[in-house]
Amino acid sequence: MNPDECQFLQEFGDDYGYPNGLKSIDDIRATEFKRLDGTVYLDHAGSTLYSELQMEAVFKDLTSNVYGNPHSQSDSSLVTASIVRECRQKVLDYFNASAKEYKCIFTSGATAALKLVGETFPWSSQSCFMYTMENHNSVIGIREYALNQGASVSAVDIEEILDHASISSGNRPSLKMLQHPLQRRSRSKFQEEDSTGNAFHLFAFPSECNFSGVRFSLDLVRAVKEHSEENFEGLGFCRGRWLVLIDAAKGCATEPPDLSKYPADFIVMSFYKLFGYPTGLGALIVRNEAAKLMKKTYFSGGTVAASIADMDIVKQRETVEELFEDGTASFLSILSIRHGFKALSNLSASAISRHILSLASYLRKVLLSLKHGNGADVCVLYGASNSKVFSNMGSIVSFNLKRSDSSWVGHHEVEKLASLSGIQLRTGCFCNPGACAKYLGLSHFELLSNIEAGHVCWDDNDILNGKPTGAVRVSFGYMSTFEDAKKFVEFIVRSFVSLPTPARHGCHLKKCSFLSVNGQDTISSNTSLHLKSITVYPIKSCTGFNVDSWPLSITGLRYDREWILKSPSGEILTQKKVPEMCLISTFIDLGRAVLFVESPRCTEKLRISLESDLYCQRDVMDFHSQRYEVHCYDEEIDCWFSNAIGRPCMLYRCSTPLYCSIKGGTAGMCRDVETMLNFVNEAQFLLLSEASLSDLNIKLRSNATKCIHGPPQVSAMRFRPNLVISGGKPYSEDGWKRIKIGSNYFTSLGGCSRCQVVNVDHHGGQIQKSNEPLATLASYRRTKQSVKRGCGFMASSRARSSSRNKDTDYRIINAVTRQTEREIQQRKTGKKLHGIPSG
Repeated sequence: MNPDECQFLQEFGDDYGYPNGLKSIDDIRATEFKRLDGTVYLDHAGSTLYSELQMEAVFKDLTSNVYGNPHSQSDSSLVTASIVRECRQKVLDYFNASAKEYKCIFTSGATAALKLVGETFPWSSQSCFMYTMENHNSVIGIREYALNQGASVSAVDIEEILDHASISSGNRPSLKMLQHPLQRRSRSKFQEEDSTGNAFHLFAFPSECNFSGVRFSLDLVRAVKEHSEENFEGLGFCRGRWLVLIDAAKGCATEPPDLSKYPADFIVMSFYKLFGYPTGLGALIVRNEAAKLMKKTYFSGGTVAASIADMDIVKQRETVEELFEDGTASFLSILSIRHGFKALSNLSASAISRHILSLASYLRKVLLSLKHGNGADVCVLYGASNSKVFSNMGSIVSFNLKRSDSSWVGHHEVEKLASLSGIQLRTGCFCNPGACAKYLGLSHFELLSNIEAGHVCWDDNDILNGKPTGAVRVSFGYMSTFEDAKKFVEFIVRSFVSLPTPARHGCHLKKCSFLSVNGQDTISSNTSLHLKSITVYPIKSCTGFNVDSWPLSITGLRYDREWILKSPSGEILTQKKVPEMCLISTFIDLGRAVLFVESPRCTEKLRISLESDLYCQRDVMDFHSQRYEVHCYDEEIDCWFSNAIGRPCMLYRCSTPLYCSIKGGTAGMCRDVETMLNFVNEAQFLLLSEASLSDLNIKLRSNATKCIHGPPQVSAMRFRPNLVISGGKPYSEDGWKRIKIGSNYFTSLGGCSRCQVVNVDHHGGQIQKSNEPLATLASYRRTKQSVKRGCGFMASSRARSSSRNKDTDYRIINAVTRQTEREIQQRKTGKKLHGIPSG
């Protein structure tokens, strides 16, 4: 046992690992979660994991018994109906809810349960829907029903509940809260009810915030239901009857609300958050008195006792469950929750809560203690500013990271690097916009500005205007271990904590950048550098082809990334999402003006004329914040590519690339407004150094101690470069500002960001994915925003100006052999490029 684990057990040993249970945490992982070997899963707030023994029991049950539709009267159907009733009772028991006071309505998930409350609640123009800022979007969505019926809507921050310890003795619980601006739509179309106190209001809060992990006191239930006149005095909603909704989708996994003590009116849950399977099944636990107020409009099979097709007559069923469960319930999924509850039966809810909270508390404590070498904090936690509030926290640890210069680390960067280290977590706002804005300190102006800038959920815009747009979320489950938490801490320290800079005595280093020739920075003369290979990639993300020489155009290598594949929904297809694209090979015959395309999945080679008459129409396409005029092809060509990648797609060709005009361009982005681009991500050319590649392979071999297939080795083609340079020292290209090849100049745009496409390898038609080489690159080639490999270049102004005046045919010559000027003159058909001498 290592010292860290000893220290952890000294502090949390009484709570961690189920010391009084039938199985220890080590036994649980070894027998029920063998598939987690080598994986650190930390997204239990998104979905916890099902036990392997649980799934074996589900499979055995479904393959050994016959279960019929519970709306029938056959023996198999009656058995099903009986077990469904048994499952309803298990749900009520889990929340300590009396069957005399509550009913369990099965839904397709927690969201469907919330929607059911919203569409059946007795709204009026005198009603108010009030919710805490920390609610999920699925709760906030209820406001549409309220606003459409003329009701008022108010978001609030609960700051404190005073005297809550003595609520049971009859003292009045006092709420201290901050009300946000009231929302209300036009009331002109609604008939004004008199304010006689007959209106119904709804208050909603989560038992645990899915953004920060903050647990809300369930004393809120009585404070709202029984003392609304005192607590809402001055807000205009003290009259009428308040009902309370608890979103327990996240919180019920660690601390299910005890409804015998806190009689909320509506409680929603989702079973995959509890024990992983089944998905697509949730429940609304509704208080009988509240169920009588719900206004059901639609009726369906299963919810009616009788109806007449050609008369306005319908008799609905009387029981709450039958009235609100439209259609046939997902009875096989409902039957499966028995095995989920059984998987948890050996572990009490209290033991699970203590186990999970010990891990979350440990992680919060360690993250808060991390410091950079200069003493700056590494981590900013949300929902827990100090140790005093840890007792009010759940299984979630939400945070952002800072660099030693106090700049933010983008949450998307953390997620990508974690994935490379075998760690699964979630980043963003987690569908909780109120908590996200609250904890990140985002004003309405900043939120609207981010939306105007194009920021949407799940995109890569993790830092805008110097502020994070989301956070990193780690969440634990009942099968999580100390080793999971420890590996995550080691990942953070390894990847994001800056060590002290060693003191230097007796010397001062200066950057020796570049010689000045004719007022321009260039690399110094070095005859050992030469161009080894040239590769053209006509179709973005498909395989390219090597050439000895190739014409240049104002977009870079002629025809490079001039074609692109899109899905019918408009998604740009790349190897990152469609690895099969790497099996499509291309070749262009300039003399015949034909693009040839082949795939092992297609029997015939595709021929596409470069001066094609197969275009169907012109269209406009947005790509990387730029707009392009494109050509579409006929159905036959689209069908060929659909067969090649195994999914529907369409081929487009860039007709008119727009000038690069990205706003706020920074290092690594195109910042020359006169540069024209085809469908490239960052630059016209990607240059790769053989020396740098050799250094990477040395590091891969040294890190391959656990590789059972031998040390990994990557070729230059894994990085899809246009130009491969031979000679020089590793990473010397990082410092090049301008290079000259033959008589043509190229300007550096800096290092190229690498994505997980480089981890896709294919040999003999077989596609393999791994974490390498990106994981190793991330350990030593990571900048603030990305992992760098290779450099982006663009043709400098003199080449562009020439190409605008005539049909330029500058040619890059493969100089892997040392050709003399005379040999070059004998081969050339136009101006050629060879070597990389200085300017």
